Amino acid sequence: MDRAAFACSTAFFHDYSSASHGAICLPQGHVDYIEKVESFSYSDFFRDYLIPNHPCVFSAKFTEGWGSRRNWVTRDGKPNFDYLLQHFGKAVVPVANCDVKEYNSNPKEQIPLKEYISYWKEYIKKNYHSPRGCLYLKDWHLYRTPFHADVFRSYSWSANICGKKKWLLYPPRQEYHLRDRHGNLPFDVTAPGLQDSSIYPRYAQSCPPVEIIQEAGEIVFIPSGWHHQVYNLEDTISINHNWVNGCNVAIMWSFLQDELAAVQREISEWRDTMEDWHLQCQVIMKSCTGINYKEFYNFLKVIAENRISVLNHVLDEEASAKNTHRAATSALGMLHAVFDLKRTVQVLTSLNANEDFKKLNPKSLSPPPEALLHHLKAAIDTALL
Repeated sequence: MDRAAFACSTAFFHDYSSASHGAICLPQGHVDYIEKVESFSYSDFFRDYLIPNHPCVFSAKFTEGWGSRRNWVTRDGKPNFDYLLQHFGKAVVPVANCDVKEYNSNPKEQIPLKEYISYWKEYIKKNYHSPRGCLYLKDWHLYRTPFHADVFRSYSWSANICGKKKWLLYPPRQEYHLRDRHGNLPFDVTAPGLQDSSIYPRYAQSCPPVEIIQEAGEIVFIPSGWHHQVYNLEDTISINHNWVNGCNVAIMWSFLQDELAAVQREISEWRDTMEDWHLQCQVIMKSCTGINYKEFYNFLKVIAENRISVLNHVLDEEASAKNTHRAATSALGMLHAVFDLKRTVQVLTSLNANEDFKKLNPKSLSPPPEALLHHLKAAIDTALL
């Protein structure tokens, strides 16, 4: 992160209320296409897409040096099954059946990759039909993902190693209009049933989705809280990654508060009769989302410790550079680490003041939140001296 991006981020996140910045919509559904690697920096990405929470597409030039694009793909652009079998055939992988719906997801089973590739070959041979249904390997989607937003409202990128995808994206808060009268999101946003106003009373108020056609080698960036549905238009292999930083950690915290509130509403009738009702809410929340408030605190602590380590590394390098005339380097950089720490302090302060968190005996945590906050603020002050 350069100083211009740091100044931009500081101005944008001037107070905690900017946690909801993801509601910004794109003009006429336009998604930027980043063509040239050499003229696009991380600071550009941070300033133009992470901060405003906007999607974008990177050209295939950004992945042309990846080993996966050389080795996992045949010369005619198809999955290289022989290579995958040779190197990963014994791996046990999660496979979901797209033709079966359980609640708002697909049932999964664990099978060896070699068995899945055998199925995939037969599926192609029979014109994409199988008595086993349409199976997809986790993160190597064979057909379609259900409508969803990424875990913990994280950022994500998805790189097509081969094949073609169609993405349907809805900006944050648009999903409100897509919920049925019980508050449930649809499994498929293209289903004709959404036109039924007795079931989906607000669907007519929704905006059309942003549509992206992703070609082989291209990378799609999905911002925090953007619900999306994805179709594989060809035999496709993709690599996907999720992450959180200072730009969206407050969105993650807001999401967790909403999740706990939903659990509390669901079992509110037992508030006065259930022993340790608030603890049970945390247990249920973890089973639904994969994390509870104490684990979120530990998540913030780990991130904070990592950023402090980066600051210490940079300061050590700068001291060394003065003696050796060598430029200081760091993968993350001091300004990015400071930005992440400042945002972590804001979220941690909010967490520490939260009434539900207070009921979890936070002073028993190591270190206690107050001590961690003091440590983070001191680290920020030292870095900015």
